[in-house]
Amino acid sequence: MSQPISRYHFMADWGGSRAGFAEISGLNIEIEPVLFREGASPEDQMRKIPGLRSYSNIVLKRNILKGDNDFFDWINTKQMNNIQRRDITISLLNENHEPIVIWRAKNAFPVKYTGPILYAGTGQLAMESLELTHEGLTVVKV
Repeated sequence: MSQPISRYHFMADWGGSRAGFAEISGLNIEIEPVLFREGASPEDQMRKIPGLRSYSNIVLKRNILKGDNDFFDWINTKQMNNIQRRDITISLLNENHEPIVIWRAKNAFPVKYTGPILYAGTGQLAMESLELTHEGLTVVKV
């Protein structure tokens, strides 16, 4: 009998120096329904067929470490209509640090960098995030 998989042990190979993140979100695929009706149809309603596939932006969130500017450096590769694109691999790991599920996003590039919320009333860690758009997501269950 298979055991449910916990979501807390994961990593991302994104081309930067650190693979560990506090949170990764946006591993979503949607298919837009297209409504249509033929003029000769006797039915008084629209039909639905599958339309274009779309992918959510992926958000990588992590603690800030001194001297690590990888997020900031990547978003600053933008020159005119060009930016550095990368294939991203996100792996959910088992207790032996082996991949169980792998998500691959192709031609990803950053569209938003978010720095930390600075607040003197708490001892929480400073976090930064990088939002990526991409051109396709595949899922492999190992």
